[in-house]
Amino acid sequence: MKIEFKEEQKFTQWWLWLILSGIGILPIFGIYKQLILGEKFGDKPMSDFGLIIFCVFIFGLIAMFGFMRLKTEIDQNEIRMNFFPFVKKRVNWKEIKNAEIVNYGFVGGWGIRLWTKYGTVYNTKGDKGLAIELQNGKKFLIGTQKETELNKIVEKASWQ
Repeated sequence: MKIEFKEEQKFTQWWLWLILSGIGILPIFGIYKQLILGEKFGDKPMSDFGLIIFCVFIFGLIAMFGFMRLKTEIDQNEIRMNFFPFVKKRVNWKEIKNAEIVNYGFVGGWGIRLWTKYGTVYNTKGDKGLAIELQNGKKFLIGTQKETELNKIVEKASWQ
């Protein structure tokens, strides 16, 4: 099938990367001070092994934000959403009861938000998204930065 809509989003907010960089400096400074200079880092220092594990965890967290992607593809048959590395969804248009572009406001942050009035929200930034209600009553929302383009696809969808 011919893809009618395609969007890929990632976390590009400068302030988020500033915070993550600041968090990343802490274990580097600790390793430098404790393992290179031989001084203990803090009043109650971690073991050397604990400090290394902490550093690996922090840089794993930062790498996760770098690799996360929200991909949306829509064709005549279905909507495909992939929030790598966590969730993949495929929904046939026939399974959809209602779909509309909404301004969902602030739902507690970005990423995957559970138990909102839109069901599960998948987003990376902004406050616009495709709210989908399935025939079985389940709901979810896919964030978008291409509101106008996505709205045209939804308006001509076969389920309406």
